[in-house]
Amino acid sequence: MSDLDAFRAEIRAWLEENCPAEMREPVRDEADVCWGGRNFRFKNEAQKIWLERCVAKGYTVPDWPKPYGGAGMSPAEAKVWREECARIGARPPLSSFGIWMLGPALLKFGTEEQKAHYLNQIARGEIRWCQGYSEPGSGSDLVSLQTFGEDKGDHWVVNGQKIWTSYADKADWIFCLVRTDKTNKYQGISFLLFDMTTPGVTTRPIKLISGNSPFCETFFDNVVVPKNQIVGEVNRGWDVAKYLLGHEREMISGAGGGDRLNAIGAVAARNAGAHGLEDPILRAELAMFDVDALAYACMGEKFLDEAKVGKAHPAQPNMMKYAGTELNKRRHELLMAAGGATALEWESERTNGGTPARSWLRTKANSIEGGTSEVMLNVISKRILELPGA
Repeated sequence: MSDLDAFRAEIRAWLEENCPAEMREPVRDEADVCWGGRNFRFKNEAQKIWLERCVAKGYTVPDWPKPYGGAGMSPAEAKVWREECARIGARPPLSSFGIWMLGPALLKFGTEEQKAHYLNQIARGEIRWCQGYSEPGSGSDLVSLQTFGEDKGDHWVVNGQKIWTSYADKADWIFCLVRTDKTNKYQGISFLLFDMTTPGVTTRPIKLISGNSPFCETFFDNVVVPKNQIVGEVNRGWDVAKYLLGHEREMISGAGGGDRLNAIGAVAARNAGAHGLEDPILRAELAMFDVDALAYACMGEKFLDEAKVGKAHPAQPNMMKYAGTELNKRRHELLMAAGGATALEWESERTNGGTPARSWLRTKANSIEGGTSEVMLNVISKRILELPGA
């Protein structure tokens, strides 16, 4: 038995003993997701127990170093962990923008003090983050942002507005792009961290076509930010931002599918309308989706392997984001088709408050958030295919 086989056996035994049965059921609604943070309320005792057990082992961030709350797993070991969790359908013990986006940026650009302070809080689920990037006039052209931080010696005073700030109304802290030099478009942006309860910070939810309000507009009115709450160098925040965007796009693309143990056909069959999956064309489309989703997962594994040996192309996250986004939209289109009239219900108990329809509508934002599909295709055309500009 190889060391990796022994590790797999160890992880499998631990999961069987420690993952509660309730945490092996599919996520049905937002309350089933553990976001952590100061104001988070556990849905049930099993959700709390699952988080606590994983925190104790470093399994909320298995590939982070142990001093920062992780388990110190190698990439191969972390892959085994993911596979074994998927095998039993285990829910992630903690979902967090801190894990998916800010954490990797801090590991690369943060000071030792910042890593020890913030990463451990993120790993334990004690702090929930939101992202302050887009502005009303600065979406795809992010470097045109106008939120400004005025240097006051030992602190900045920040004024401006952000939009599409996901879950800002529930977040404890924000990682925020702020212009600190108005004379340099690219080298005049800094990457700041600050508490959302700081005086001058206000949020307002934006209702989407799904009827939910996960996005917010966020306003900064003379917000004081201490100088030690900057990640990276002053006016070099765009370096941090680009690195983080790659991880954000990988996060968004991850919803596309590729789960060998939960084929869309099985999900569609559970949620099918009165006539089931009688339509042979629909059954063929479901099967084709699973093939494409598994191919997408293989592409992701290939890119991860290339990244390990330093051969990854910097535009690969753009490929993953575009493909995963379109795949996820297609997934929900198929689930709506399989659900028949029942899937169109908006508030019924049997659809858990219209979850199929609301989730389908929510996916429409996937091809906008984190960089529009059109912009992703432009980047792929220029940087990977090296096609000439128009």
